[in-house]
Order: sequence, then C-alpha cells, then structure tokens
Amino acid sequence: MKIALALAALSALLPGLAAAQDYGTRTGTTPDLIFTLRGGVAVTPDYFGSDDYSPGPDFGFSLGYLRLPGGVSFGSPDPLFEPEGLGLRGSFRYVKDRDEEGGALSGLDDIDATVELGLGLGYNTRNFGAFADLRHGIGGHESFVGELGADLRVQPTDRMEVTLGPRVLIGSDDYADTYFGISDKEAGRSAFSAYDADGGVLSAGLELGMSYALTDDWGVEGAVTWDRLTGDAKDSPIVEAGDRDQYGIRIGITRQITLDF
Repeated sequence: MKIALALAALSALLPGLAAAQDYGTRTGTTPDLIFTLRGGVAVTPDYFGSDDYSPGPDFGFSLGYLRLPGGVSFGSPDPLFEPEGLGLRGSFRYVKDRDEEGGALSGLDDIDATVELGLGLGYNTRNFGAFADLRHGIGGHESFVGELGADLRVQPTDRMEVTLGPRVLIGSDDYADTYFGISDKEAGRSAFSAYDADGGVLSAGLELGMSYALTDDWGVEGAVTWDRLTGDAKDSPIVEAGDRDQYGIRIGITRQITLDF
C-alpha cells in the first residue's frame, strides 16, 4: 500500500507526458531524474476565511523528467525545454494546519497540514497557458479538489517571465465541510452555530506571478494572489466572522536537481 501511494504521488507530480528530446546526443549523457524544489516564505491568512495574516514557510516541488527501466520516459531531460500544446501536467498544493486553541476559532477542531497531489490537463503557448487540475488531499483533509486557471505570459527578458490570470477552486462536500462546516459538537463548545457546508465553486480570484532564472539551475519565483470565497464557503459562520477576501504573497528560491543513477 505504501509503495502504491508513493508511486501515485510521484506520477501526480509529472508536469507533462511527452517524448524526450535528443538531449543525450548533445551532452553525451541522459539523466534519470530531473526535479525542481522551491523554498521560501509566504504571508497568508491564518485559516480559510480569516482576516488575520501571518508569515510561514512556503515550498513547492515539480518533476521535469523521469526515465524508467525499459526506455519509458516522461517529460524532457533538456532543462531548456518548454512544452507547448495540450498535455498532461502535475498538480501540487500545500495547505497549512489550522490550530485555533484559545484563538478566534476556539472550540473548533484542529486540522492538520495537508499535501494535495494530482494530475491535470494543460495547454501552453509562449504567451498563454490554461489548465484544469484534479487533486486529492493527504493529511488534514482526504478529499478531492479541482482547480481551473489561465495565464497571460510576458517575457521582459530571456530569463524573466511574468504571468497574470484567473483561478477557480472547486471542492467536494467533504473538503467544504472540513474547512467551512461546524458540527453540532463544535457548536456546543464554541461561539459558532452548527453549519453544514456543501461543495462546489468555493473561491475565485487572480494570481500575479514572476519567475527569474539566475542560472540554469537556480532561480527566484514569487506570486501575489487574491481569492474571494464563494458558495457555501462565504456563508460559513467562520467566514462571516472574518473576511471572504483572501490575499497571499510568497517568494522563494528554486533549485533544479539532476540525478543519474
């Protein structure tokens, strides 16, 4: 079971399924694995619907290339390769924990941090991109979420890219109830009334992103986001006591790692 979950998680992070480029011919070697790590800091709401913000760690992971035994490969071993057209992509999101003992949500259940992994379809050109992703949570919530988005892309220099586009988050009933619902038990020990949150479109907003390649392996990446909670999320007593407009900012260093087994 653990091996199956690990394989599922790995496949979920594949950014695209494509024929490998003739990179080995030019360099004399073909790696087995190429992935990129991002680490930095982010300022986000303390929880979904909060009007208080705090800094915290931010990280990301993307897989650029994987070569399996038997000659099967995913992605491209060329670090300069930019996929275009329609293809599969990986999807990853980290949701921080909710620990409100003695805070604004005193009496409500704590929620552990969650890693969401999944796959999606993406369409890319040099100046435009769009995607539709489906992820499943591991940790604080174990339910499905979908995300739709599109971006206009501008390259002021060969090493810099700026993106801007809408985002829509769709959550299942279980996801909505985890973060926006209030059980009878929670209502009995808190200041909130019981509330049953149904899934659907839970937020819509915009993301402004920027990336800059310092070298072929190192880079800087950041984003500013705005999301407005909608549907059953906005009607939750948690959100009514806070703010349906949610903002975020993050910046981090990226490092591409190449391994040859």
